[in-house]
Amino acid sequence: MLLLTASLALAGDVTKDVAKDTLDIGVLKNSEVKVVQKMLYRKSGALELGAALGVMPFDAYTITPQLSLSATKHFSDVIGAEVQLGGGYGLESATYADLAGPTYGVAVESYRYLASAEADIQYTLAYAKMNLGGKKVVHYDAYLLGGVGAAVEQSMLPSADITIAPTIPVGVGLRLFASKTSLVRVELRDNLMIYHRAQSDTWGFKQDAVVSIGLSLLSGADK
Repeated sequence: MLLLTASLALAGDVTKDVAKDTLDIGVLKNSEVKVVQKMLYRKSGALELGAALGVMPFDAYTITPQLSLSATKHFSDVIGAEVQLGGGYGLESATYADLAGPTYGVAVESYRYLASAEADIQYTLAYAKMNLGGKKVVHYDAYLLGGVGAAVEQSMLPSADITIAPTIPVGVGLRLFASKTSLVRVELRDNLMIYHRAQSDTWGFKQDAVVSIGLSLLSGADK
């Protein structure tokens, strides 16, 4: 009986000590709970080599398919520097064909895209994942880009004059990771151009927007 009494007294003292040392943090609100998504697919330190097919669908007088090759060095998971070479051929749109046809006979001073070379900086806005139909989880990142470059254009008139236009590419894109070494890249790139037209000897400004999708390979990413 004496042993039982001593045990109960000791247990009471321990309970008091635990209660005294307990820190009351209150109730956490949803806004105070933050979960940071672990990056399963890293880009830091990696070299990304890619090829993409695109189209310039917004010009009034041409529709241009384009093939581009790119190399991107990722200095971190957020910042990268890219060099891109592109080539294509501007095809006459229905509007151009109508104006240049026998009905109107207008000599439209329009130029078609032939090639381009650009260098840009990419800034990754977010890394996230999405559930596709409850069957597959896709990791992706979204990025912005901006840089400088030049485009080669050719007159669609019989003179076929060639001009080189300075460009400022800006755009947005998504990388959809298939594995740690391969990904699908979807991009909207708007090339802001200052051009010169030989026939009218005029300068002007225009936009050549490109919508593209391609495949890239990653190598050398940090672990």
